[in-house]
Amino acid sequence: MENSTKNILVAPLNWGLGHATRCIPIIRALEINGYTPIIASDGIALQLLEKEFPHLQTLKLPSYEIEYAKNGGDFKWKLIKNSPKMIDAIFTEKKVVKKWIKEYNLHGIISDNRLGVYSKKIPSVFITHQLNVLSGKTTWISSKLHQHFIKKFAECWVPDIERLPNLTGKLGHLKKNKLNLQYIGPLSRLEKKELPIQYDLMVILSGPEPQRTYLEQKLKKEVHHFGGKVIFIKGVVEPEQKIETEEHVTYYNFMTSEEIETAFNESAMVLCRSGYTTVMDLAKLGKKAFFIPTPGQFEQEYLAKRFKRNGQAPYAKQDDFMIEDLKDVKLYQGLPKLEKQIHWKQLLILFEGE
Repeated sequence: MENSTKNILVAPLNWGLGHATRCIPIIRALEINGYTPIIASDGIALQLLEKEFPHLQTLKLPSYEIEYAKNGGDFKWKLIKNSPKMIDAIFTEKKVVKKWIKEYNLHGIISDNRLGVYSKKIPSVFITHQLNVLSGKTTWISSKLHQHFIKKFAECWVPDIERLPNLTGKLGHLKKNKLNLQYIGPLSRLEKKELPIQYDLMVILSGPEPQRTYLEQKLKKEVHHFGGKVIFIKGVVEPEQKIETEEHVTYYNFMTSEEIETAFNESAMVLCRSGYTTVMDLAKLGKKAFFIPTPGQFEQEYLAKRFKRNGQAPYAKQDDFMIEDLKDVKLYQGLPKLEKQIHWKQLLILFEGE
């Protein structure tokens, strides 16, 4: 069979934009290596990838209907309350994928945190940076459950490195395990470029509603008191790009990968969530950051605290943040630079079997 017909299903979870954006370098690598990616997701994750790869086929998967609590403390209960919907979506995914394997002649699957997108018939890879799923007192059970699902995949790719210094800490590292883990190195769609600094501050928002909107409203007020030029990317994917300027602040609803790459490289520092995809981008571009973790999201809170403790980046809780806090950024050294090339050829050998 010709290599040109090797179709690989790439299926990121629709939870904020992070899972979709970190699949961009994977989709590019598949194309460079002679595979044909087929993209499957739902909601804004799917919209973003359709904008990025208009020439590729896209398919719709059922939504996990992950809703965020208005109050961060209720986040876990909201997830538990919604878990029947999620389990339902996972079962539907399994059925749909079974059908697609025949229909689209799939040679392999790469699932970014979609638990039902796998098959025993073709090589299936799971991508996650959370081998441990932090959930407060229930961490042990959420982690065991997640690992139970990961075991069903042929391989689990962790976008980090195994030794220290690394970016995920206890999220992406287990003391002992029976999983087939590959530490592939951080995934970023962006490249470092030596561009002159145009902005003193870049604000980039992401993550699910309603918390994204709450932070946008708060930061719009705060950036008015900032003494410098600001580029503010809201992270709202809409059909048309909108650009508005108010005094020293330029607002964008969303940007393409190329525009975001330029904006990052042209900014002196970044104010953002401590979502893992953003963390990988910052590390690759060598940018200093200030983090505001999504309230109630244990993983983002853990990462923000870990970077602060390691002297790499400061953070504040959403309710406590004030623009003056940004002066602390210069006291921190920035995230560790992990010089690890991803060996795509080696990784993709998995899909070579007939």
